[in-house]
Amino acid sequence: MKHLLSSILFVLALVTAPTVLSASQDASQSSEQVETRSVDINTASVQILSEQLRGIGPAKAKAIVDYRQKHGKFASPDDLVEVKGIGASTLEKNRDRINVSS
Repeated sequence: MKHLLSSILFVLALVTAPTVLSASQDASQSSEQVETRSVDINTASVQILSEQLRGIGPAKAKAIVDYRQKHGKFASPDDLVEVKGIGASTLEKNRDRINVSS
């Protein structure tokens, strides 16, 4: 009887495993889609900038907003390196996430 019960549980585990893996992959893809949303650095708030851009915390996000208010809109994503504390590597990590409005 124990052997039969163990066999049934083993078969159930094999049958349900692909469903569990598929669900976790879907959740992973869903979170990746959230992460790759485009951020308009000319209009985004400190909170949006810090949440959506890699390597940008609240202090750097505030520096972006302060720079934008002082110097006007960014003409291209490359202009982001003009903000103190943001270098080329941070720009490259986020290039696919950044857009600029006119």
